[in-house]
Amino acid sequence: MNTTKKYASTALAAALGVTVLAGCGGSGDSSAGSGASKGSGSRTVTLVTHDSFNASPAVLKRFTKESGYTVKLLKSGDAGAALNQEILTKGSPRGDVFFGVDNTLLSRALDNGLFTAYEAKGLDRVAEGTEQDDKHRVTPVDTGDICVNYDKKYFADKKLAPPQTFEDLLKPAYKNLLVTENAASSSPGLGFLLGTVATQGEDGYEAYWKKFKANGVKVVDSWEQAYNEEFSGSAGGRKAKADRPLVVSYASSPPVEVLYADPRPEEAPTGVSTGTCFRQTEYAGLLDGAKNEEGGKALLDFLISKPFQEDVPLNMFVNPVVTDAKLPAIFTEFGESVDKPATVAPDKIAANREQWVRSWHSLAVK
Repeated sequence: MNTTKKYASTALAAALGVTVLAGCGGSGDSSAGSGASKGSGSRTVTLVTHDSFNASPAVLKRFTKESGYTVKLLKSGDAGAALNQEILTKGSPRGDVFFGVDNTLLSRALDNGLFTAYEAKGLDRVAEGTEQDDKHRVTPVDTGDICVNYDKKYFADKKLAPPQTFEDLLKPAYKNLLVTENAASSSPGLGFLLGTVATQGEDGYEAYWKKFKANGVKVVDSWEQAYNEEFSGSAGGRKAKADRPLVVSYASSPPVEVLYADPRPEEAPTGVSTGTCFRQTEYAGLLDGAKNEEGGKALLDFLISKPFQEDVPLNMFVNPVVTDAKLPAIFTEFGESVDKPATVAPDKIAANREQWVRSWHSLAVK
């Protein structure tokens, strides 16, 4: 999930007390994979993940104290890129646990046999509907809502109401205002595409995107580019003199703008068009062929424990998946609650994702 998490995705290795390695195409430190975790007696467990994974130092130290295992992070680019690398090395994985595959790409991971089944302790506490595999090959860890965000100042200055639904985005008043991510390379971009499929129907989403393209939607490769370079409402966008007041991001983006502002504003500078949201769930799984299975199982248990789950919002800017975790005040004060996000059944995504993306690309990019 390449999201507002990237605000806090900095070089934290020293502070976290874990080893963080950048892995891309097998380059980098040769000890990056689970080969560094020799044998079942190893006290190191390697977590392969996307670049946006983050956790508090105290929480990871707590895992080490309670389990005896030290976490080694192997960050591997965007969620899609990280998943692709694991598919290329399946059966001889670079780590023990993979975190970051979401419901838009879950079928690819399962169809490629990446994971060994394990029923994590505490699954009875996860929110209803987040478990998507009855074989327990993956464990739900967090949820987030992909939504259009808007620059409050722009719309106030223009005396224009921000759009609230997918249908609103086609109106002439919002021509040339929105930037979104490439559905072929970005999980928010793919989620937004799936939101249009869910609301417009399989027979109507292509006509929708034709109209959307005519109304000036701009497509860029990544969330980072869309949010921090093209969106006028973000801190990065203001510095870059961005000119798009609408962006596909997350319902949790406004609290992040408040958290990192200096001085802290009384209200978030950005808002969320709650009628444009698609629900995303991220999963973790024990990699098939992991060198340290016991450490991997302990880590999966910990990822849905209350300490880690309550650490998730302010480190990865998504929602905890367990029902007994409390949200921080900044989330409840400045975040948006999305009661009826768009969804698409996982089996339907699996059967149609590639076709939908190809069709979308021909309409929105070419």
